[in-house]
Amino acid sequence: MNLLELRNVTLKFGGVTAVNNLSFSVQKGEVYALVGPNGAGKSTVFNLISRFYKPFAGSIQFDGHDLLQEKPADVAALGVARTFQNNELFEHSTVLQNLLIGRHRHRNTNFLSEVFFTPNARKQELQNRHMVEEIIDFLDLQPYRDKMIAGLPYGVRKVVELGRALATGPNILLLDEPASGLSVEETTDMRWWIDDIRRQMGITVLMVEHDMGLVSNVSDRVLALADGAKLSEGTPAHVQSDPAVIEAYLGGAA
Repeated sequence: MNLLELRNVTLKFGGVTAVNNLSFSVQKGEVYALVGPNGAGKSTVFNLISRFYKPFAGSIQFDGHDLLQEKPADVAALGVARTFQNNELFEHSTVLQNLLIGRHRHRNTNFLSEVFFTPNARKQELQNRHMVEEIIDFLDLQPYRDKMIAGLPYGVRKVVELGRALATGPNILLLDEPASGLSVEETTDMRWWIDDIRRQMGITVLMVEHDMGLVSNVSDRVLALADGAKLSEGTPAHVQSDPAVIEAYLGGAA
């Protein structure tokens, strides 16, 4: 069953075609990876799904919804969460506070009920904190729970951003280069977390990644892009051995 489907999507910036007649689908419960050289259009695809950009042509369907008819602010409410290449965290808030922000889409209280901390507001606060504490345990963030983001190492920040995305309770998680800047040990941890996110939490994962070792270990299917167009699609082994993919990465002389 397809959870996400892009059909003939094209995006142009002036005379530059960033995404060129691209079609692919992500099945519910799988890990699907987008790979390709720099400038291939991978992160642009994420920005289209997140509704930061509007395509020149084509359609994007998610879980029975036409995403192109949704406002950018409403995409998260449909169950789409994402991380970014560069951490987008609140520097002067704690890890706990950053994760609680991810629960905002589940808010069903109003200003007055929160000011007077009514029973309904109290119940929701307890539910949100329980969910966030489970994520802290899942991602081994206990030592950093009450620390400010500004004082944390880069690798920990990457994990916090992953945790905040999980706190939204998504149906699909868009991971934009989750291993970028991580050490070998941290990348290994990320591998296991992605696998557990799919297997234990039942969350579908769409990932952009340059680390082909990570891609091979966690992905069910891979789509290789070049100049915004599809080069190859299939298992990690099939895509990595495709001559068109090798040429795109290494050049015709290779």
